[in-house]
Amino acid sequence: MLDQKVALVTGASRGIGRSIAITLAQQGFFVVVNYRGSEARAQGVLGEIENAGGQGQIYPCDVASEADVKTMIETIVKQYGHLDVVVNNAGVTKDNLILRMKAEDLDLVLDTNLKGTFYCMKYAAKQMLRQRSGRIINISSIVGIHGNAGQVNYSASKAGIIGMTKSLAKELGSRGITVNAVAPGFIETEMTEELPEEIREKMLGSIPLGHFGQSEDVAAAVSFLASEGAAYITGQVLGVDGGMGA
Repeated sequence: MLDQKVALVTGASRGIGRSIAITLAQQGFFVVVNYRGSEARAQGVLGEIENAGGQGQIYPCDVASEADVKTMIETIVKQYGHLDVVVNNAGVTKDNLILRMKAEDLDLVLDTNLKGTFYCMKYAAKQMLRQRSGRIINISSIVGIHGNAGQVNYSASKAGIIGMTKSLAKELGSRGITVNAVAPGFIETEMTEELPEEIREKMLGSIPLGHFGQSEDVAAAVSFLASEGAAYITGQVLGVDGGMGA
């Protein structure tokens, strides 16, 4: 059994997930870097963790597959003896106005973002109930609270994550397991870099702090919720949005 606490971060090969994985490793966790597409990116994140003196491993898994998620979590527990933190970060977008949105665009986003989070929570909870301890941290979004034109599917998935978070917190609280969500606003990632300049300017004007957030801002919130200082916090949604949700 590994003496270090073990954290699983889904979708950790880039962007917000990468920052979360690195930050948790700095906090002393053994971090399982989950990825779906690029093994090279995941290895790069693991390299950053190890170069900074941390420890971890990479693990390929499409969270949209319940069987694959079950295998991933069972493998982690078999290897290390416990699973202490799960960060459900993996997500995709397929934006369009509703009249142009295909049913498969809805399915793709819900399968990864919503069902993927559900599967990871389900099998993580099974182990954490045995341990009578654990932290589940779900990455939602400000659009899951306020909505956003062209993102009916994405907004639905992120709103659903908030509902699941609050419900599971009530189910698991008596066993010492906390379940919380982080709702980022507009964060500088590869996704936002691709937006047209006029849309970026419009977004910027809606942020009271006057600038986009960084992935490290989200990672800091996750790090807090994974820490001992957050032991009495559950069922909450922590906005990291520069004041947009105020």
